[in-house]
Amino acid sequence: MIANQPPATADGPLLPAVERQTGESPRCAIIWLHGLGADGHDFEPIVDEFDFDQLPALRFVFPHAPMRAVTINGGYVMRAWYDIVSPDFAPGREEAEGVRESARQIEALLARENARGIPDARIVLAGFSQGGVIALHTGLRHPRRLAGILALSCYLPLADTLAVEAHKANRDVPIFMAHGHADPVIPYDLGKQSSKLLKAQDYPVQWHAYAAEHTVCAQELSDIENWLNQVLADVC
Repeated sequence: MIANQPPATADGPLLPAVERQTGESPRCAIIWLHGLGADGHDFEPIVDEFDFDQLPALRFVFPHAPMRAVTINGGYVMRAWYDIVSPDFAPGREEAEGVRESARQIEALLARENARGIPDARIVLAGFSQGGVIALHTGLRHPRRLAGILALSCYLPLADTLAVEAHKANRDVPIFMAHGHADPVIPYDLGKQSSKLLKAQDYPVQWHAYAAEHTVCAQELSDIENWLNQVLADVC
């Protein structure tokens, strides 16, 4: 494990992150974003759950979201990719500028992987809950082809701007979306609706549903492992 100190860049410091590598000189990377109130360590243990023996070495990057006040939690300051201003899921629930600011920070992490020798085409952008929201938003607008987008227990933010902001480079990027039927945090129907919206715009979405709440279950981990092995085998 490597706990990164954020290096200085022209646009300020990079987000600090936890890193794990499956071997020396990684050829591919997975940038995995945690959910509201968690941190980069939250999904670090899953690296040991996966079997990537048939792939070259991978680098997992688990960034820590910035600390910010979250309106629906009484203004409490916690790690969050954006503020949530309403307890319902009406348009505008997520703070647009916070979403866009986090997207810019993830773009900086993508650029760092490029600088370390891993091109965008060998990077998967992944996330859970709020992290999945940012993975979808950023990946669909990214100007260079990614290896894939993994969006778990989340929904598509700022959907009304996607048609004009989406970049053609990722019109056919593989997308894995998953949700628990009994999710009490982000309703299952909202995630399903987001997948249908993307499919209606001809994005190649794989939708997976599980008998689970707001978590990643064992069968889901197995399906994620299979999907990652498939999409990365094509590019690594």
